[in-house]
Amino acid sequence: MTPTDGRATDLRIAPIGDVLDRVERSLHVHLDRNTLVRKRRSIGARTNRDSWVRIERRPVEKILGQGWNGTECASALGGIAKPEWQESVSWRDPVEATMWRADETGLLPGPPIGSSVLATDPQLPEAWWQSLTTSLDALAGQDTTRVATPDTEVITQTLVTTTVQTAFPTRADTTIRRWSPAHADLNWANITAPHFCLFDWEDWGMAPRGLDSASLLGASLAVPTLADRVRSERRDDLESRDGKVMTLFVFAKFAGADAHPDDPRVEPARREAARIVSELQSA
Repeated sequence: MTPTDGRATDLRIAPIGDVLDRVERSLHVHLDRNTLVRKRRSIGARTNRDSWVRIERRPVEKILGQGWNGTECASALGGIAKPEWQESVSWRDPVEATMWRADETGLLPGPPIGSSVLATDPQLPEAWWQSLTTSLDALAGQDTTRVATPDTEVITQTLVTTTVQTAFPTRADTTIRRWSPAHADLNWANITAPHFCLFDWEDWGMAPRGLDSASLLGASLAVPTLADRVRSERRDDLESRDGKVMTLFVFAKFAGADAHPDDPRVEPARREAARIVSELQSA
């Protein structure tokens, strides 16, 4: 595959036939090409044995440390609505400085709710919201040595402080006081409905309290009623001191100085960020 810099390939448009063939041989499975879902750095397809295979490509420097077996490691987590992991295969690209990994899991109980950011209210049933809260609370109560990698970047105190201060300068102390396990890529493209199920676990690990709740809030701001429901359901996280810092961290990624002028989330995010900064400074 080209180019050979290990980072520039977009799997939505790159040739992937050889990758699919290799995965089929390694897992002894047939991938239904008619069900292919292609994203920038991952591919997914249904198999002939009623399972799903997700294939991901990452630069080598992005998998140092804890590795990138998140989906496999997440199989040990209890009390969370997620697909059952079955097996995997990984290999290093012989030309590029990249690694490939394919994970086979059970099928999802329903379709993803939408793209990562929603523009309309999905009108989710009460049972869905209950399952969301149960799953996120169960996740936060478990133990792991993994460290979360939102956007494939290891989350650290320095990253949090730098990101927040760059977008929303404040004199407030942004030191995180509580860390707990988080999915670290919680958005509307990684959740199913009408039955709640959280998938794509490659980035999960320890993170500041409130990261997941803030991420879902940030993905909901274009729909005020949806954002209000997220605030209500995840109030304990979002109203905690660490949760407020995480809200600034998440909002900084799309509402900072380089914000896209047509993004409907920008203005509500900036208003909420101003309130949070004021609260943190007066605390």
